Amino acid sequence: MRGYVMVGSSNLKESKAFYDVVLAVMGIVSIYEDEVCVGYAREGKQDVEFYITKPANGKPVTFGNGTQISFLTESKEQVDKFHKTALGLGAQNEGDPGFRPSDSNVYYAYIRDPDGNKICSYTSVNV
Repeated sequence: MRGYVMVGSSNLKESKAFYDVVLAVMGIVSIYEDEVCVGYAREGKQDVEFYITKPANGKPVTFGNGTQISFLTESKEQVDKFHKTALGLGAQNEGDPGFRPSDSNVYYAYIRDPDGNKICSYTSVNV
């Protein structure tokens, strides 16, 4: 079952500027925007898979402790570029690109976006 993922933003303009660049590395582009949210989809697709949004309840944005959003990429190079691009835009490093001892066939990189959301980029690699 697959739907969409949504993360809160304290500043949609800044978050959009961040995600427009970072997600483009993985072929994901903004296809919808209004005063409340911005929606992203794979290039050439119309189904939004990822939203950044102002909280509906009007309270301050918080990130989930233990919550992580992961984007499947096509290559290690995309994972590396995602990580480097995000850090260049001020993201916090949550894990350098590479394999993890618990899963030697998957290549990961982790960052925290400007609002503290933990975002992962990964790809399966035949070793």
